[in-house]
Amino acid sequence: MHSTKRIKILIIIFVILIFPMSIFSQSNREIVASTFPSVVLLVMEDNNGQPISLGSGFFVKKNLIATNFHVVEGASSGYAKIIGKQKKYEIKGIVGLDKKRDLVILEVNSLKITPLKLGNVENIAIGDEIFAIGNPKGLEGTFSKGIVSGMRQVGSDSLMQITAPISPGSSGGPVLDNHGIVVGIAVATFKGGQNLNFAIPVSYLKELLNHKSSIQPLSVIKNTATSKSILHDLGGNSTESVIASHFLWNDYSFRGKYTFSVRNSLRESIKNIVCLIIFYADDGLPIETETIVIRGPIRGKLAKRSQESGRSKADEVRNLTKKIEMRVLDFQLLK
Repeated sequence: MHSTKRIKILIIIFVILIFPMSIFSQSNREIVASTFPSVVLLVMEDNNGQPISLGSGFFVKKNLIATNFHVVEGASSGYAKIIGKQKKYEIKGIVGLDKKRDLVILEVNSLKITPLKLGNVENIAIGDEIFAIGNPKGLEGTFSKGIVSGMRQVGSDSLMQITAPISPGSSGGPVLDNHGIVVGIAVATFKGGQNLNFAIPVSYLKELLNHKSSIQPLSVIKNTATSKSILHDLGGNSTESVIASHFLWNDYSFRGKYTFSVRNSLRESIKNIVCLIIFYADDGLPIETETIVIRGPIRGKLAKRSQESGRSKADEVRNLTKKIEMRVLDFQLLK
């Protein structure tokens, strides 16, 4: 009897050691069933009660919802609605705010909600399967599948690049691993790109939860932004007046150089312009990226400037690249 039991235990240990943990992952249907009751549609309103933005969020505690800062920015009030339900829950205020990482934690009345589990981004690798849940274009409870396609360093921060489709309205929704655990928060997509989508690593949200404050009204963050968040609508409206252009891949040294200019059509001068450089292969697919910071200040047009590529594989990139694209991610206004 004891021998049989011992054999069963040895078999279980053998299976755990030999087979990857992915065999214990949840099916798509199981992930939907376990997470949808914790994900919300957010509708933010102005002083007159008129909707000004729509986004997504998810419960991190029974009375706390995580979402993007840009979803609630400029709002005077708002409400949350659990996916598939009709009841609306008034947002009482905010208890956590990180404008740089585009994160905010909202408080509602305590509900009998099971919060989503927060994972460890260190366990995520390029190629891992992920899922995004949100309300793109108001299509409530949209579930999309993809992979982690890159981990991008932007200044001192990092972003998770994903292929799971997201659109306006997805912002603030959870990005889950194949166990239904949150590994990121959907934040932005490159307009005109194909599946070039981004999520904020969950580690920043966990840090914000550990430093949450007493509740404050939404009005405390209304119209307070003096700079553009690096995580706000990448390549979209927030940077449409500042354009960076590639001119020439002109130096065939080992590391390679390229020449560019920046044009600022805003009334104010700008500084600390963060640009994403994308190197494309012959087939039109991006093969390498890097970021540069132009300190400024710049008013009008910056004269052509050469930049040496910092990529360790720049010689390989140079030989493959037929196109280099520059996108402005972030800048600060000089008052």
